[in-house]
Formats: sequence, C-alpha cells, structure tokens
Amino acid sequence: MIKIAIVVGTRPEIIKMSPIVRYCEEKRLNYFIIHTGQHYSYEMDKIFFKELELPSPKYNLNVGSAVYGKQLGKMIRGIQEKLASEKPDIVLVLGDTNSTLAGTLAAHNLGIKLAHIESGLRTYELMYEEINRVLVGIYSSLLFAPTEKSRNNLLNEDIPKDRIFVTGNTIVDAVLQNLEISNRKSGILKKLNLEGGKYILLTAHRVETVDEEKHFNGVIKGIELVINEFGLPIIFPMHPRTKKNMNNMGLKMPKGVVAIDPVGYLDMLQLISNAKVVITDSGGLQEETCTLKVPCITIRECTERGETVEIGCNVLAGYDPQKILECTKQMVTKSKNWKNPYGDGNSAKKIMEIILSSFEEKK
Repeated sequence: MIKIAIVVGTRPEIIKMSPIVRYCEEKRLNYFIIHTGQHYSYEMDKIFFKELELPSPKYNLNVGSAVYGKQLGKMIRGIQEKLASEKPDIVLVLGDTNSTLAGTLAAHNLGIKLAHIESGLRTYELMYEEINRVLVGIYSSLLFAPTEKSRNNLLNEDIPKDRIFVTGNTIVDAVLQNLEISNRKSGILKKLNLEGGKYILLTAHRVETVDEEKHFNGVIKGIELVINEFGLPIIFPMHPRTKKNMNNMGLKMPKGVVAIDPVGYLDMLQLISNAKVVITDSGGLQEETCTLKVPCITIRECTERGETVEIGCNVLAGYDPQKILECTKQMVTKSKNWKNPYGDGNSAKKIMEIILSSFEEKK
C-alpha cells in the first residue's frame, strides 16, 4: 500500500482537503497530515478539525505568521524533516498558499512525487498567490484541474497534457459534506435572529481590499448604498486585520451593518446558504456560493474563479460604490438555475482513484 502525505496550512486548505481525508479514512489508506500552522494556533485548529469531524494532523509545525521568505523557509525545513522521516510515496498539496509552495519544494528536494489539487487557476496578475500557483504546477507530477479552463491554462504554460486531469473541485464535495454537519450543529441564525433570504452577507479581508484606503472606503460607501436601496441588514464577520485597518484609517461602517467576530466554518456555511446575496473578496466564497445557489458580488477587479462569472452566478464589482450597488441590484433578482462548473461532489474520489492507479501502473 502506498503512503500518502497531505500538507495543509490554512483553514480553506483544510476545508478543501477534508473530502480527501475522508476518502483516505473510508478506504483505510496509509496517510498522514502535516499542518504548517501558517495562519492559526494549533489549539484553534484542533477545534476546527474536531468541528469538521476530521482526524487531527500527525504533525504540526506551528510556523505562524511571518514575512514571505522567512515563513516559507521555516515551512520548507519543517516539512522536509517530516517527509524525510516518514518517506511517503506521494505528497498532496492544494491551491496557492505558502504552505502549498513549501510542501512542493520540500517534496521536490527529496525526490518525492507531488500531486497538486486545484491546479491551473490564474488571474495573470503579479501577486504571491499567482507565483505560488505557477511554481507548484511546474514541479507537480499530477495536476488536478477543476475545469477545462484551468486545464487550458496549464497547457498554455507547456505542462505535459498527460499530467493534467480535469476532476472538478473538492470544494463542492466539502460544501455538500460539511453542510450536513452544519445543519446539525450550527445555531448561528437563531443566535443572530436572522431569517433566511432576509439579510446580505459581507466578507472583506484581502490586502488589496482592506489595506488600500481608497478601495476600502469605496467598499464601505458601496455597502451604504446597498443598505439604503434594500433595507436589509448586512452581516459582516470581520477579520481582525480588517477591523484594525478600519480603525487606523478612521473609517466607520454605516448603520445597518452588523459586525460580528469571525465565525467557524459550520456557522459560515449557514450564513452563506441562507443569505439573499453574498458580497465578498474571497476566492473560496465565490465557489461556495456557486455550489449553494446563492448569487455573489465580488469586490475585486479580477478573479481566478472566472468560471463563476462566465455562468452568471458571480459578478465583478471592483471598489466603485455605484458599481457595487448596480451589481447587487443585478444579482438580487438573479435566476439560480446555473450549472456548477466545479463538479458534482465526487472530485475527491476521482482524484484519489487517479493517484492510486498511477502507482498500480508501475507494478
């Protein structure tokens, strides 16, 4: 039986890897998880794994936040040490985080086969995430593209076609699996006294949104226009850095915004699935709203989830207040009959069967 290493470092990675982990558990595969601790304390993430009913990681590196190069170096050393000890046959990474790149370079340094899940997403903008995506693709033996669009991006970068597999995105599996848990465990709507379809959900945390005062101020003014137009409360789970930046910039949220502390994933699933629309700068939420049939307004000027815009479940509003209002008007009445471009919820099974068969062929 082959031995599999799964590297994660952020909560979105854990969420999207959760169907892979559940498959490994169900099939009793020989696997282990390395958690870099890129964003959160291990104690917080132990609760997160428990909340999603997942086994705890075998290793936690407790790297924490740091400047790009320093954080990356610590993660590479830590991951490489564990891989050298465990000697897995393949390393699985997902997405575009520093943990993803660190797992990639550690595996490459040791000559271990690498699989990249959620491969081929591109904005063609110069940002750390884009650099990570491209580099991971170069070093990967197996690249699991969510869509044909992602596959074509990889082919255009001269990645050999026999390494690329279109499998859908495990976010669909994760949403469907974890929504069932959320329905059982979350009481967030009752706690906030909310009715389904009678509020708007807002999230904002990206550097280009909340570190740029002009952009952040534009979003706030746009939200005020939305409140005046629809009279619906806007629920805003506020990232700590977002709150800090708002205070430092002397900005204030308009009346009608209900700012709350960040919530767990199960609570967030309830807030997304019951919202009238979602206004966000999150890449993951663009996929989750697509899966949950909730119209999305993205407060960014570009997106690596272009498929959502193409099928009409998502629209790019940028940071202009009037455009945010106009896009919200458009999406509030949007028909929800779109077909999910990210698959039917069986991506993890497809991915793992391809991985396992790649070793069978060598026997």
